[in-house]
Amino acid sequence: MATTLAQVDPRVVSFLEKPRKMLINGNWVESVSGKIFPTYDPSTGEVLAQVAEGDKADIDLAVKAARKAFEGPWRKMTASQRGRLIWKLGDLIDEHVEEFAYLESLDNGKPLTVARAADVPLAAELFRYMAGWATKLEGNTIPLSVPYTPKAKYLAYTLREPVGVVGQIIPWNFPLLMAAWKLGPVLATGCTVVLKPAEQTPLSALKLGELILEAGFPEGVVNIVPGYGETAGAALAAHNDVDKIAFTGSTEVGKLIVQAALGNLKKVSLELGGKSPNVIYKDADLKTAIPGAASAIFFNHGQCCCAGSRLYIEQAVFDQVGI
Repeated sequence: MATTLAQVDPRVVSFLEKPRKMLINGNWVESVSGKIFPTYDPSTGEVLAQVAEGDKADIDLAVKAARKAFEGPWRKMTASQRGRLIWKLGDLIDEHVEEFAYLESLDNGKPLTVARAADVPLAAELFRYMAGWATKLEGNTIPLSVPYTPKAKYLAYTLREPVGVVGQIIPWNFPLLMAAWKLGPVLATGCTVVLKPAEQTPLSALKLGELILEAGFPEGVVNIVPGYGETAGAALAAHNDVDKIAFTGSTEVGKLIVQAALGNLKKVSLELGGKSPNVIYKDADLKTAIPGAASAIFFNHGQCCCAGSRLYIEQAVFDQVGI
């Protein structure tokens, strides 16, 4: 069952009682418009916290901060230095497991035990995994053979460089994990970020922002702007100084993001909806396969990008599996 506010760690209660600001250029700031929006406990419908509502003006400030950091202190850091910061962030998440677990359970509605056992430790491990990649991104040398210059020698090579400022828009089904999956690779490769969490579940991303500052990331490397998709999200996707946009969410919104990105032909990566099939053959261990198929579609309330939303059963065991 989901947790209630009465059960919560006092540190989380304190976090929820204060209006949550957005993180821009290493500072917690109110929105330019002064607007706020509520985030709700889905189990009760009650307001959990008030959050600064970002829009185009805030996105512009965040992008400028990310650009300044990309061209300044972040670019000057060695890969090893970046890796140590990313690793430290993973360790800090481990030190705040209970707080993150309660925030995910309250804001998203998932069981506290699942958030505590899966979402939070997996996010910490993701950052530690990506910390290792910071020093292992290499180019290639390419041998060339040009028939019309038989005695000439050439040097051809590839050099991997960061894309630049990356805009990231994440959904509400795994708020902390989605933030980690987006942030980890971008930080390891030396890019800077403007992250827009889902308006339904912004709290764990904002808590993560506190740890990013505590870990010692330079100002502007990670900026977190909560807000609505049609305002903050749309402004981020269309911004001419964003070099790449990464989005996880619905196919319909993904199409809109592709159109918005055309202005400066920014790179786009999309993780959209799917219809993932499960298959049960007659030689399967049905005691494992049947509950496994049920878990595949109902885990996390069925709100998974790879939820097993189709089930194919071999005719010989169709009645045993049951529909």
